[in-house]
Amino acid sequence: MIKKNPLVYIILGVGGLLMVFPFIWMVATSFKQPWDVYSLALIPSEPTLNNYQRLLENSNFVRWFYNSFLVGGLVTLSVLFFDSLVGYTLCKFNFKFQNLIFIVILSTMMIPTEMLVIPWYIMSKGLGWSDTYWGIMFPGIMTGFGTFLMRQFFQNVPDDLIDAGRIDGLNEFQIWWKIALPLVKPAISALAIFTFLGNWNAFLWPLIVTSDHNLYTLPVGLAFFSGEFQTEWEMVMTGASVATIPVLIVFLIFQKQIVRGIALTGLKG
Repeated sequence: MIKKNPLVYIILGVGGLLMVFPFIWMVATSFKQPWDVYSLALIPSEPTLNNYQRLLENSNFVRWFYNSFLVGGLVTLSVLFFDSLVGYTLCKFNFKFQNLIFIVILSTMMIPTEMLVIPWYIMSKGLGWSDTYWGIMFPGIMTGFGTFLMRQFFQNVPDDLIDAGRIDGLNEFQIWWKIALPLVKPAISALAIFTFLGNWNAFLWPLIVTSDHNLYTLPVGLAFFSGEFQTEWEMVMTGASVATIPVLIVFLIFQKQIVRGIALTGLKG
């Protein structure tokens, strides 16, 4: 039996508190009056719901929330579909230049996003994708990381099951859908949450490719509460508090699959 050391739990508890404290401060600030924002007190002296009312009634917050949810959801579905297909193909098929193609895909992960912004912008401008949902989404519809993750997990799917599916008359797409995918659910869950969070929090590219306020995503919209001479921190914190709700819901639903997917990623050959 492993002996439990109280010191370990104390250290973990303090570390956990330090990590959660900024979130607690954000939520507390969302209930503060403008003059109370810079107070060092955690609990508001005069709690108010006016910030939430103003956020919903006097801004495009609902539209920004919808845009972020739409973009994050569609990009996540696209990544799960295409990356799993490519990962399955690279893992379970033998063809010329197979390893070279995989290396090229992996090499895209070494290119900083900032270096790709200008080519993306030129492309979107030339094709008329600026100020469109497609313009926001197209850089992320497939990812090198997702392809790598899915390929590693598909290596754990027995080839005998694939061959049995072919003998039963299933085509390759049906084998991928009915046999391979159900066996890599931890990877699907982990990739889904990583992709959704990345697009939900994306700021730089949506800011560059959109000029229509109705197409702003949440991070871009909330940035406009910060002006040149004054920042309405109570409104920024209110918007950020509401924006974290979908993320928390997704994590609470898929936390077991996410943890298992992350833990098993390093074990796949």
